[in-house]
Formats: sequence, structure tokens, C-alpha cells
Amino acid sequence: MAPARRVGLLLSLLLPVVSASMPGTVVRLNRAVLSYVSEIGKAPLQQALNVTVPYFLDWNGEVHQPTRIQTLNIRVPHFHLKFVADFGVRLLVAANFTFKVFRVPEPLELMLPVVVLADAHVAQGSIGTPVVSISACFPLFSNASVSHGSSSVAPGPLALVQKHVRAVLRNKLCLSVSNLVQGLNVHLGTLIGLNPVGPESQIRYSMISVPNITKDYISLDINAVLFLLGKPIVLPVDATPFVLPLHVGANGTMATVGLSRDLFDSVLLLLQKAGALNLDITGQLESGDNLLNTSVLGQLIPEVARWFPKPMPVALKVQLGATPVVTLHTHNATLQLQPFVEVRAVASNSAFRSLFSFDMVVNLSLQLSVSKLKLRGTTSVLGDIQLAVASSNVGFIDTDQVHPLMDAVFKKPLLDHLNALLGMGIALPNMVNLHYVDPEVFVYEGYVVISSGLLYQR
Repeated sequence: MAPARRVGLLLSLLLPVVSASMPGTVVRLNRAVLSYVSEIGKAPLQQALNVTVPYFLDWNGEVHQPTRIQTLNIRVPHFHLKFVADFGVRLLVAANFTFKVFRVPEPLELMLPVVVLADAHVAQGSIGTPVVSISACFPLFSNASVSHGSSSVAPGPLALVQKHVRAVLRNKLCLSVSNLVQGLNVHLGTLIGLNPVGPESQIRYSMISVPNITKDYISLDINAVLFLLGKPIVLPVDATPFVLPLHVGANGTMATVGLSRDLFDSVLLLLQKAGALNLDITGQLESGDNLLNTSVLGQLIPEVARWFPKPMPVALKVQLGATPVVTLHTHNATLQLQPFVEVRAVASNSAFRSLFSFDMVVNLSLQLSVSKLKLRGTTSVLGDIQLAVASSNVGFIDTDQVHPLMDAVFKKPLLDHLNALLGMGIALPNMVNLHYVDPEVFVYEGYVVISSGLLYQR
């Protein structure tokens, strides 16, 4: 990878690209990320600043002699970054250049300290990605010195060589910084790509407003559009504006991502419309502990025993016609499902026969975590499952008697199905080679916060 591109990717950590979704998502990159970028950015920045210095016309007393100048070494001992309120990021780079000047009769080594100051403006691009541009760049030069061991040179010729090198670096160093930014903008364009959620669903991220920049952080509102079969998922009501409060999540973290309840509602609506939350629960007669058969049901419902004198398999067809409801309270996330459950048995002709159906209410505890750039969930049942008879072809049903059986055969398959589905996770906004490190999830009233470090890895 070219040095300019590598440094561009590193500088991209300064920008709010650890995002999340809409409606109601805010991504905040804090000052802690600047120290990380400053540290890991030194080595590739040194390579990017390695510019070519053309020949110098040196006067030998009779004619101008073309003299080659070779860059021997570039060292960046100091790379400092800071946020500039309502603007972007300011870069301060201190670099020490060592050149070899092939003068006749003997070459000399020239050391030149340079400080580069640059302001990078962060804005919103036309395609919904962050765009960075260098608005100002100033190289500041100290006096050059000749290294020990080089032959002495008169002040006049040394001043001419130094003037030549400065003139070249004054143009080329800022151009190198500008090239880094151009490469970065191409990389930031990956934010608008589609990320798969399921076999027929995707999520796409983009900015919805200009970034909010203070001396302490850069904050973005990120729009996450969920698609099912190419069509966007739209909430029934308009999402309310979400403002991420200050001082939430872990202290001193690099990135703070706030996700409002509207995002969770959108994801659950997607899963419900896709039919991913539906399931069939079946029993096998050969299993010794199988409770899903007409013999067991017949002990509770006499009409079932009359219909099926011989044991036959029973199946539960579980469908969610209503969208699940997520509730977020401080330190506590819950999920409520209202499935419609039809109980069917296999008749003698192998066709299913509807026995009865229930309207159920299931309350679940929801635990959230982040791994491999995805927000994942696991559930467990809270309290008892509530059920009410919706219809019956087998006469009166005593729900108090049937409830223990339904509880026993319904809970585990439901949790296995939900946890497998939610465990697949939904992709959080990311760029290539950028990862979350030690993410922590905090639940607040009406929103969730992810606090995380960042890692750039090729």
C-alpha cells in the first residue's frame, strides 16, 4: 500500500466513522483518539514526507555544476493533533530531514528541521460521507546544519543549498499532506456501502447533517436505512430527534456511539416483516421425553383424545403479526413479543389439522454486546408466559391446565431461535481495517451507548 494511502487511513480515525444508524444515532470521537493516531501515524507519515529533491546548480567557480541531493532519512519525533471547534482538526508535525549533497570534491550531509502546520476541514459530502480538505498548510524551517564528519563548507554555498531545499519542501510537503487527504476521502466513501443483515436484508449508513465539532470531540448524526428485498424499512411514526448527552458511557474512551430506541424498533420491524421471527416447533414420537403429541394433549383436553385415539405428532406454528417492542431503562433492556401460536396435529392422511390457537405475551430480558463490528443480543424469559385462547376446534380449553405444557414446550425453542437470530448481529458502521477494541455497552433511559477503543489493522 502506498505511504500516502496508509497515512490517510490512519488519519481517518480522527473522523466520525465509527458510526451507527438512523433514526436516532450519534457517533462521537473523543480526544483520546488523537493520541492514538499521533502515535501510530508517525512511521507511515515519515514515508509520506519522503519527497524528491531535484538537482541543485552549484557554482564551482567557473560554471554551474548540477549537484544531486539525496534524502537519507526522515524522522518524525513529534506528531500532534487537536480538534478545532466548528472546523475540523489541526495537525502539527515536527520532522528532521537528513540530505546528502554530492558536492565536488567531497559530499556533505545536511540536517534540516521542519515543522508543518496544517488545518483539515471536516464537512459533509454530497453522498453522505465525511469529506476532509486542507484549508491551510505552512511549513516552518529552522536553520540547517552540517553533520559531524562532513567537510566544512563556506556559509555562502551552504545558504544556497539550504534555500534550494527549502523551496522544494515548501511546495512538496503541503502537497503530500493534501494527497493524504484525497486518499482519505476515497476511503471514507466506503461508509455508504450496504452491509448484510440477513439473506434478503441490508443496512446502509450515511451522514444526515454537518459534523458538530468542539475542542473535545467530533460528533456525527448518522442515518441508517434498513432494506428488505431492496425496499427501505420505514417506521410507522416519525422518529424523534436524538441528542446524545455529554458524559455518558466510559470515561476517557476513544469512541462513544449512541443508539436510540428508534434504531432497535427499525431492526425489529425489519425482522418481523422478513418473517425471521416466525418458527415451527415440532415433536418426535420416538423421543421419550417428547411432550408434543396428541396423547399428552388428550390428558388435558378430552376432545383431543377422542379425535386421536393413537398418539400423533403435534406442531406449534408461531407467527409474529405484531412488531416486537423493546424498552430501554437505565441498566435494563427488555423485549416483548406477542406471538400467535397455532397448535396443529398430524391426521391419519398426514395432513395437519388445526386444534386450537393462542395469543401469547412473552417478556424477555435483552443483553447487548459488541463483537466483530456487530451489535449482538441474547435473551432470557422474564416471568411467566401469558396466553389466552384465540380459537378452538376442540371445545373448551382450561388455560390453567394447558399453561404448564405450553411453557415447557415453547420456551426453549423460542429462546434458541431468538438467540441464534440476534446473535448474528447487525453491522455497526465501520471502515475497512478499523476495529472496535474492548467495547462496553451501557443502557440508559431510551437509548444505548457503546464506549470503545479503536484499532487500525491492515
